[in-house]
Amino acid sequence: MTDFSLEFHGAAQTVTGSMHLLHTPAGTVTMDCGLFQGRRVDAAKRNRHFPLPPDQLKGLLLSHAHIDHSGKIPALVHKGFAADIHATGATCDLCSIMLADSAHIQQEDARFWNEKRASGPKEHIKPLYTLEDAQAASKFFRPQAYGRPFEFINGCTATFLEAGHILGSACIFMELDRSGDGPVRLLYTGDLGRFEMPILRDPVCPLPKADYLITECTYANRRHHNPTDMKQRLTRIINETRSAGGKVIIPAFSVGRTQNVVYYLCQAIAEGLLEPLPIFVDSPLSTRATEVFKKHAECYDAEAREFWHSEGDIFGRGHVKYITDVEDSKRLNSSAEPCVIISASGMCEAGRILHHLKNNVTDERNTVVIVGFMAAYTLGRRIVERREEIKIFGRLSRMLCRVEILNGFSAHADAADFRRCFAPLAKGLKAAFVVHGEGAQPAAMKEILTDAGCENVHVPAPGDKFEL
Repeated sequence: MTDFSLEFHGAAQTVTGSMHLLHTPAGTVTMDCGLFQGRRVDAAKRNRHFPLPPDQLKGLLLSHAHIDHSGKIPALVHKGFAADIHATGATCDLCSIMLADSAHIQQEDARFWNEKRASGPKEHIKPLYTLEDAQAASKFFRPQAYGRPFEFINGCTATFLEAGHILGSACIFMELDRSGDGPVRLLYTGDLGRFEMPILRDPVCPLPKADYLITECTYANRRHHNPTDMKQRLTRIINETRSAGGKVIIPAFSVGRTQNVVYYLCQAIAEGLLEPLPIFVDSPLSTRATEVFKKHAECYDAEAREFWHSEGDIFGRGHVKYITDVEDSKRLNSSAEPCVIISASGMCEAGRILHHLKNNVTDERNTVVIVGFMAAYTLGRRIVERREEIKIFGRLSRMLCRVEILNGFSAHADAADFRRCFAPLAKGLKAAFVVHGEGAQPAAMKEILTDAGCENVHVPAPGDKFEL
């Protein structure tokens, strides 16, 4: 029996609900604690389960703020977790608003189900956690700087490295002390980002040498379109839809994707590629997240900093209206003028985007632009599949609108990015573990790592354990 071992649970052979346990002589910590997103029954079962009593966890290392990596933290705290949560400063700030928003969604979803769908008290459900749980979780967050090692449990240090995925995202490099035998070096990518994407700095490359690697593989089996082409393609779609008298509806994650889309639209207007038109960001969370982006300009790349200095703002001052009020949101549905509406949630499972889809998918003049990954069984996936009918708020709507898919906006590394990042360290790995992927994705990542020289690649199933 060795001193250290890994145990995989969330995001093992799927793409949501990331949670990976590291067992050490001083206790167990978790890398991420994400919400599983999918079918209601499956999600409820998985999200209420923890692989060990939460009060036994000695810490949490959080790679970034996306809900599929952070969204179960309030439930963890509700069940007795009371240890440090280490994350970058930007991630801490984003989680303070995102977990509160997630709690609101949990409570509203339970209320709607109990009042509208349940046949009686026996079918009533409780929210996974409440706003009070989210607020209680905030006191455990400990902001850490990029590139500066810190001890997260006795004998173990971690260093956050720029992942380039969303604001504050990090790869986590751990050194686990073996009392004189040299440290075990473990690298967890979290969600690895892409090179030359808007606003954010590129992922750290080369990554530090490691003995063990845990990597996501969301897009290991494909190549993205060039991100620099996305501005032109989005501009073309908007101009064509405007000419037809329609609206452009963009479901977008509140953190990262919304800001990237707005940034490109502002650039297009500044460059004369797009005539100004009404652009709305209809999401209280997106509005608050954009304020966090403004606070953390130290995370910007050189191009974003230059655009900020030349324009005074990179998030739409003078061109974009951010909507938080419910009545203002409702008025968008009655407006007939061509416009762009960017709204959450990104996978179309909750939030104001559902109202905009309900009111616009039946009109062939309109366009829904998909700018992110849509997990299986979500409404977003059904739109990507161009189903003839989709169910929104329990009622079927014919989908007559145009659907455009721009996967060049993806903030996840693709096959070329993974090869670039892993080529320098693959031969030195004792083993690699592939998570956060489904279908053909894990096999594609296994091939990338094997071709680069790693001879021991695993695709763990939920509950699998490995000694280090």
